[in-house]
Amino acid sequence: MTIGTDLAELTAGIDALYRAQLTEQSTLNAEGLIPVAVAEVAPRPLRDWSEAHDAIAALLARVPAEAEEAGRVGWLTEMTQSLASLARMFAGERIGFAERLRDQLRVAPEPIPQAILDGYRTELADALDALGYRSGDLAEDVRRWEDDTTVPEAEVIARLAAIQREAQARSRRLVVDIGDDWTEPAGVHDKPYSAYCDYPGRHVWLNLEFRYTEADLKHLATHEAFPGHLVHLARREALVAAGEMPLDGAQVVTNSASSPLFEGIADNGIALLDWIDGPQDIAGLALQRTRSALRCNAAWMVFEEGKSIEEAARAVAGPSFMDVHPMTRRLAFLSHELRAPFLFAYWCGDDAVRRFLDATRDWERPRVVRTLYDEMHTPTTLAAAAA
Repeated sequence: MTIGTDLAELTAGIDALYRAQLTEQSTLNAEGLIPVAVAEVAPRPLRDWSEAHDAIAALLARVPAEAEEAGRVGWLTEMTQSLASLARMFAGERIGFAERLRDQLRVAPEPIPQAILDGYRTELADALDALGYRSGDLAEDVRRWEDDTTVPEAEVIARLAAIQREAQARSRRLVVDIGDDWTEPAGVHDKPYSAYCDYPGRHVWLNLEFRYTEADLKHLATHEAFPGHLVHLARREALVAAGEMPLDGAQVVTNSASSPLFEGIADNGIALLDWIDGPQDIAGLALQRTRSALRCNAAWMVFEEGKSIEEAARAVAGPSFMDVHPMTRRLAFLSHELRAPFLFAYWCGDDAVRRFLDATRDWERPRVVRTLYDEMHTPTTLAAAAA
């Protein structure tokens, strides 16, 4: 517990130091390094980045001896190394994109392979075929299916709330019961996201500049609320308050070793609720994963191949079955220094959790839920937990 408290306080101190040097006001800058903390954490006072680097190195040296008994060596090591890379970047060091993927997000520093994209394409085509979309042109079939299932803008918020209600009931039975806790859907415009879980304010902010199909809304209801971010954060808040989770579990830390699992648990919400009801959900998941993977590849094109965001958007829009303009809007993270690699957190986290669920099919559900919700993991430590 002690080293977890020290990590949380040091992370909060680095967040304060980072925020102090920001000069531009924006939605993403306002989030800082720690957009959400579900418990009070006293930031460690830090005079400058040199003192921060020394404190991180000292903490990392303590991990093997102090974390072994709790089985948290892997988590604390990767999280502290992630923090070290972030602090170096905040201090002005130029760190390459691939290095940031490896050292900050702790994921493979490479684009998503074509073989995986081809697998999604096959799943999508087979599901749409089962739904009666069989023109022989997959792009045309996707367009027709999305047109047929798009929810009118005036009905989107009410429909999202209705889906959340069903997801809430399933989550109570199958994942974690957080009582009547709720996050209210509401519309926004001109934001660098499609949807956002405002945990402190208990809202799901839905960007109405985008169109949403039934499949999109089911994904967002499970991702942002039940059993995704709302349930995950409420569970961590309760565990920290009860002294059953170390204080580092109280923080959401952007672009860190914790990010892939934070997003990956949410992205697997439909599966965690045993809610894959036929080809319409299979098509929705295959399309969502296709687009997520290709957004990763667009980020790689920008930062490793020197393309502009507009060029990358044009390159991946067609294979994503999207127009260029909405794809460009979906790549808004790429213009923000801290968030630039974050698109990989979604796909890599989704993949890590999906693999974990596949590997633990013979586990009892409470054990699966405890591992995902009651422990802090990186993709590496989650894979080890399933071995």
